[in-house]
Parts: sequence; C-alpha cells; structure tokens
Amino acid sequence: MSAAELPHGRDSATPDWSALLSALASGEVQLDGRLVESSNNAMVGAVHGDASGDTHGAQYTTQSIVRCVYKPIRGERPLWDFPGGRLACREVAAFLVAQAAGWQVPPPTVLRDGPFGEGMVQRWIEGAEPDRVASVFPVDQLPDGWLPVLHAEDQDGQPLVVAHADLPELATIALFDIVVNNADRKASHLLVAPDGELFGVDHGLTFHTEPKLRTILWGWAGHPITPDLVDGLRRLSDQLGDQVDGPLAADLSSYLSIAEVSALADRVATLMERPVFPLPPADRPAIPWPPL
Repeated sequence: MSAAELPHGRDSATPDWSALLSALASGEVQLDGRLVESSNNAMVGAVHGDASGDTHGAQYTTQSIVRCVYKPIRGERPLWDFPGGRLACREVAAFLVAQAAGWQVPPPTVLRDGPFGEGMVQRWIEGAEPDRVASVFPVDQLPDGWLPVLHAEDQDGQPLVVAHADLPELATIALFDIVVNNADRKASHLLVAPDGELFGVDHGLTFHTEPKLRTILWGWAGHPITPDLVDGLRRLSDQLGDQVDGPLAADLSSYLSIAEVSALADRVATLMERPVFPLPPADRPAIPWPPL
C-alpha cells in the first residue's frame, strides 16, 4: 500500500446530517445480522422511515432505508473502569462533540429504542475498508508518508512497525480522541468509505474523568496543533461555555455526568492554552491491545 492509494483532500466542513439523523431516530429498526467480533453485541440492520434531502452526497427520500449499526444497552459488557449501561450514551456524546467542533469523525449517531431496548443506532458505512490508514508493516516496507508508532517483532523475530498515514483527516481524529479521552483507538476503528471519506467508530470508551487515552495515532506527538484544528477547539470551548453552561454542555448532560462534562471542558482548555499534541504517557499503556 502506498500513500498515493489513500484518500486525501476532503473538505473539512462537516456535512448537514439533519435528514439522516431524523431517519435514524424515528424509523423502524429491522435487524439482519450480528457483528460476531463485537464485544458489546453490536447488530447490523436498516432503519426504514420517512426522510428527504441530500445528505453527504446521498439522496434520502420518502420511505428511505438507511443501513445502520445497533448496539443495545442490555448487550454491553461490564467494565471495571467505566460505568455500566452507559457506553451507548458515550457514543452519542462523541458524535455531538465532533459536530460542535466541526470535525467529521463518527457517522451520524442517535440514542433510541430498538428491537432489544434502548441503544445506540449509527449509520453503517457501506463498503468501508479498515486498515487503510493504519496498519503493520515489515520495517523495510514502511510506505512513504506514514508515521511509525510502535516497533515489534513477528513470530519469527522479524522486525515490524505499526504506523499510520500522515493525513490531515487522521490528525483531526487524533485530536478528537484527545478531546473525548478515547481509551480504545485501534486501526480497525478507522474506516475508509468507498468515496474516500474517513470515519472513526466505536467510541463507547470515552469521556472518563481520569486520563485514559489509548491510541495508535501517536505520530504527531509533540507537534503543534494546526490552526484549523485550534479553531475547532475554540468552537467547542464557546459551546461548552465559560462555566460549562453552554448549549453543548446542556446537550451532553443527557448522556454524561456533570463531572465528565467538566473534565471535557478542562481538556479543551488545556489544549487551547498549549496547542500541541501530547506525548504518550509513561505511567500507563498508551496503545490499546490489540492495536489493529
């Protein structure tokens, strides 16, 4: 794989998802499969409902059918460091934060009732390819334009390197993960759509009040955050409010605790005060396992 094969040049402005969000929230969820590798009983299906308009280059008309992922709260696996029954809420909160910043990261996401109770419903990225922007390579085959993150060895002792592409879209996701305190950014959670659009998925392990960032996107560690991304931080700060009383804080209060929203505001303020991608922590794992 070479850097020339990767998507690039996407408009950084987030699309208007209103028609699609309306369909996801109000249509009938019909399931047709389960993601067998999911640890939280994620299912795949479609939402059948009324919607109209042009959203992200796709036409949604009356009786539209939108492919979706459905993660019911009752299927969430208990975790020792995250409150039970709240992962779906964190997925929705992650979408709201990205929208407020003007960053396209998660696909459109809502919290609603479904065939197995309340859960997260998110647009399915049809034909998406994982591992196109982050992967593992023999050391001597690292593509030009990729940033090494982790060195390892295969079972025969041959040196390998985990790396990711040096793309502005990926840097946006890296900063988003810092903001939401993502504890599980694997390569398989980075999806490239057939049209070249890049999305990040699986944001249930986010918004912890303690530092939890675990990611494979450390390639920009110590580098300045670009002005366009600082603008996104500024938008977040404005919408969270000086006293964490802004419109975004109010929206997030339906999905996160007061302490979690305050911790989010603190992370944004810290990044604005010193707009530099942080270095990996030395006192805890910095990369999720497995990283791919």
